[in-house]
Amino acid sequence: MNLVFAIKKLAGAAGGAERVLCTIASELASRGHNITILTFDHPGGSPFYPLDTRVMRLDLGIGNSAGTARSVETLHRIWAARRAILSLRADVVIGFMHSMFVPLSFALVGTGIPVLGSEHIVPDHYRERRKEFFLVLASALFLKKITVLSATIRLRYPYLLRRKMVVVPNPVVAAISPPKTDEIRTGSTLLTVGRLDLQKDQATLIKAFARLAANYPAWTLRIVGEGNLRGSLSKMIDSFGLAQRIILVGVTPRIDTEYGRADVFALPSRYESFGLATAEAMSYGLPVIGFSDCPGTNELIRPGETGVLVDPGYDRVASMAEALATLMADPAMRQRLGDAARRSIDWKFSAEYVSGLWEDILTSLAR
Repeated sequence: MNLVFAIKKLAGAAGGAERVLCTIASELASRGHNITILTFDHPGGSPFYPLDTRVMRLDLGIGNSAGTARSVETLHRIWAARRAILSLRADVVIGFMHSMFVPLSFALVGTGIPVLGSEHIVPDHYRERRKEFFLVLASALFLKKITVLSATIRLRYPYLLRRKMVVVPNPVVAAISPPKTDEIRTGSTLLTVGRLDLQKDQATLIKAFARLAANYPAWTLRIVGEGNLRGSLSKMIDSFGLAQRIILVGVTPRIDTEYGRADVFALPSRYESFGLATAEAMSYGLPVIGFSDCPGTNELIRPGETGVLVDPGYDRVASMAEALATLMADPAMRQRLGDAARRSIDWKFSAEYVSGLWEDILTSLAR
């Protein structure tokens, strides 16, 4: 098949959706399909994640792909995408995230080219973004299918969208864990991975760790990710006097090293679509902690078996601190939960299996 994957920005973007796109596109290219990735990036940028050399890139270079487009700019992008995709003679076009599948659904009206939207968030995201949600609803009239990451997420959308939704989980890249030796690290490490914003709620984790820091002096907290809350989180860390023990790592191409050096993984998010970082941590044999009211996280963690689901109660910080202390104080429990976590991330989340699901859907649309 001749497939065009499209995403607003790929160059230097270190998000979960970008990682999934690179993984799926590379796997389908290895199976003999012609794959092109279309973006609004300016030419010359490199993707943050590995991409098979057989995957072609088409960067349209319209506006700032990292920012919000003006109306005139959006119309320019729609027209340019239509011309580019027609020239590529695509069998199917896949728009990753609503920022791309919404404009593509309108761009390709009347072309006969089927468009599939790949949704990577949950309805909670649109609670304060009603204009965006209206556009997603309107785009459903022109999309052939919409992928979502779990059956639970699908059921939470209105019927107009749900009737076109199919469940395809995110692939979890196989763990390449370095040995945990004293030469690699000293002390113990609590890890979290995610964009620095309100959804991920790293502030709760920082406050919880601060409550425990004096009782667990050998532990450090590493926060991998970047975002608009870096400044405020850094000030919070300084206010606790923990700048040497709570590290804002930023983004890193060596995420395997971060997972490999960690002892516990915690994700304090308020909501997730799939919890890709949690699943990756589990594949590295890490015991995981998340909140029981967080969609995505609560579907991955089996409490008491592969990790800990925290009831937020009336005080999210206190509840998280209590759960952290339980694992930080008990190496045997960490080992038991981590071993079970690794076993639970089985072939159903492998790149090969998930790419097969994509291949089946795309083949049916191309026909």
